Amino acid sequence: MSKRIVGPEIEKLIQLLAKVPGLGPRSARRAALHLIKKKEQLLGPLTVAMGDALEKVRVCSRCGNIDTVDPCMICRDPRRDAATIILVEDVSDLWALERAGAMNAQFHVLGGTLSPLDGVGPDDLNIRGLVSRVAEGGVTEVIIAVNATVEGQTTAHYVTDQLADMNVKITRLAHGVPVGGELDYLDEGTLTAALRSRTAF
Repeated sequence: MSKRIVGPEIEKLIQLLAKVPGLGPRSARRAALHLIKKKEQLLGPLTVAMGDALEKVRVCSRCGNIDTVDPCMICRDPRRDAATIILVEDVSDLWALERAGAMNAQFHVLGGTLSPLDGVGPDDLNIRGLVSRVAEGGVTEVIIAVNATVEGQTTAHYVTDQLADMNVKITRLAHGVPVGGELDYLDEGTLTAALRSRTAF
């Protein structure tokens, strides 16, 4: 067991930072040391920002996005195409698609994927909310933008079944060769998906 070289407050900061995705114990120690060295410029404002986030951030009751208002800014935006909903697994996926700026549509966040082994069933996801939004009318297309994993595809099939009796077009993101990708470096599953999803040139 290693000797304690810092006080419990610093140790607690390191332990909490280590729980952030992408930060292991070593990175957490470096981040904590940097924050402490820059107390006035970083640690103080970060503490205030985190307190504000704890108090004000909420989940949008309509789409599942996170924001400081409910409904969120995306749901409130009248310039968005209300007839198209992009279905994503998580808020991080929504942010990634927004960064790309490819479509000005509405979103719906499931909050994960179906995974019976992990005890995640349909009632644990925001599927009922999507069905309700489509049932309200005005939605003509749902774009399923879930990850190309077994759980993602299982979820996509389940959602498709739930929307089957509604008058809505259901599409999914294309799978296959990424932009700038070289065939020699791609796995067989990606190549197979690319061949099946081929388009006219």
